[in-house]
Amino acid sequence: MSQTANSVLAPHAVDPTKTRGRVHSESPDASRDPFELDRHRILASPSFRRLQYKTQVLVTDEHDHFRTRLTHTLEVAQIARRLAVAVEANERLAESIALAHDLGHAPFGHAGEAMLAELMACARGFEHNAQALRIVDYLEHPYPGFRGLNLSYEVREGLIKHATEFDKPEPSTVDGVEVDDLLASGPHPSLEAQLASVADRIAYDCHDLEDALGAHLIGEAELNNLELWVDASVPVREQHPRSNLFAVRRPVLDAMVDRMIYDCVAETHRRVRSLGICTLDDVRNAETPIADFSEGFLPDVREMEGFLAERVYRHHRLVRMDTKARRFIARLFAAYIADPAMLPPRFARRVDAQGAHRVVCDYIAGMTDRFCLDEYKRLFEPYERV
Repeated sequence: MSQTANSVLAPHAVDPTKTRGRVHSESPDASRDPFELDRHRILASPSFRRLQYKTQVLVTDEHDHFRTRLTHTLEVAQIARRLAVAVEANERLAESIALAHDLGHAPFGHAGEAMLAELMACARGFEHNAQALRIVDYLEHPYPGFRGLNLSYEVREGLIKHATEFDKPEPSTVDGVEVDDLLASGPHPSLEAQLASVADRIAYDCHDLEDALGAHLIGEAELNNLELWVDASVPVREQHPRSNLFAVRRPVLDAMVDRMIYDCVAETHRRVRSLGICTLDDVRNAETPIADFSEGFLPDVREMEGFLAERVYRHHRLVRMDTKARRFIARLFAAYIADPAMLPPRFARRVDAQGAHRVVCDYIAGMTDRFCLDEYKRLFEPYERV
């Protein structure tokens, strides 16, 4: 077995000494794990910093305590590392994939993505996983020898194959980036990438619940109808029966995260045994993903996700915000398409080669919420109040 960070690697984990390498040749750094280098490049990128001002669920200017796309990403990375250590996978790789997985998100959360997908329907579409790969392979270019961050094969594969219950990658939407080699490795990515996908699901299920409580969209009485919440809250409530919800919500949510992690770890070990997984290729070509929740636990997870969809994501306050965000993006998109000369020069120079739709999409997708709103005001405020 190989060693990485503080954990022993299972035979089917990604061995950092056997990475498939990078698109552009670089002098190897014998003192640095390749996935540590990936992590450094992701963290140092402007695209990562912009996540600080991109909406997760509740818009960033409504309250300082609500998650942004950046704080969501940090929680996903933490959970991905816990999962990886528990199943003897490569925690550095799982963390790097988690840190990069949302780089391609548009401003204003899923409303922004849906609007860009609609506007790009005639030009191969838009999907944030594919856009994340386009960012790390092409749009970021801090190094003189090549475009992109030149991340490892394994991180790039994890981005284009990232998938959760509500998050399906669409490789066909990637422009200017070679994905055939990433897809040819098998229907599934590495175990580390699968763990990052599960970590994403655990993080948003639990923190969206906490943010919804903080925004007073839901209350404890409603949560007491959810199996996951009840199982986690009963022991806490027995110790603190008179405390208000906000005094006990954190230990309850921590217990929920722990239970989801424990179930995924146990199910991952079970599938490794039952499917006879011995190598990384076995993981990539297995009949099902290796990392997931158990059949008995999944209904409880889906019950909570259904509750979030109905009571939070479709709440009239969020619907109003989403409708406004779609209007901002649609009008900006139309204005730039009508006159690409309004784009910053480094974007405008790419229009002839890549087409106005893709370049405008790249520009808007990279915006933060506040930059998008400021740009809307610059273009339309003299004639119409936001």
